[in-house]
Amino acid sequence: MQPFALDDGVVHLATPTLDDVEAITAACQDPDVAAWTVVPSPYAREDAVGFVRDYVAPGWERGTVFTWAVRESAGPSGVPGPEGAGPVLGMIGIGLDDAPDGQRSAELGYWMTPSGRGRGLATAAGRLVVDWAFDPEGLGLARLSWEAYVGNWPSRRLAWRLGFRVEGTVRGQSLQRGVRRDAWVATLLAGDPREPVEPWPDDAPRVASLS
Repeated sequence: MQPFALDDGVVHLATPTLDDVEAITAACQDPDVAAWTVVPSPYAREDAVGFVRDYVAPGWERGTVFTWAVRESAGPSGVPGPEGAGPVLGMIGIGLDDAPDGQRSAELGYWMTPSGRGRGLATAAGRLVVDWAFDPEGLGLARLSWEAYVGNWPSRRLAWRLGFRVEGTVRGQSLQRGVRRDAWVATLLAGDPREPVEPWPDDAPRVASLS
């Protein structure tokens, strides 16, 4: 599949390229990105080059992993070119399974830089990707999944805003740099509402918003 952009007048999603290597390298120095994702730590410029060249590009070519850089939109007039979008403020993507057409599922993942958090950009980006993933003219998925290491409340709050239902905590679910970690797991089906469907946990700590 050829890479394409998504834009809603608030946020602009475009495939990261080698022109974004310096920005990605800088973003991945953030301790929260390192703590809650599987990016290498410490993160070097060569890691950003490998991400763009060996992960993002092949994923689009195979039609199995779709990754976008999150930027502010140039405005409501339509999808701008790269020169019309702002700096990289985060990353969002989905990775598909190999189920038959009509039954396919994908996992949604994302991270945001400190300057991109708490501004509604992650929520807007998530809605664009979720809508495209379920659209019959897009991927026509039956299901999306989300998971995060236990304690990553900002990520969980964004998933909650998008309508994901937390199914539970799975011990040792995720592997981060060779170490097993417990994870929350949530799902969103094609026919589900795209808004919170369960109360926000009473015991959730007050944390800075990712969305």
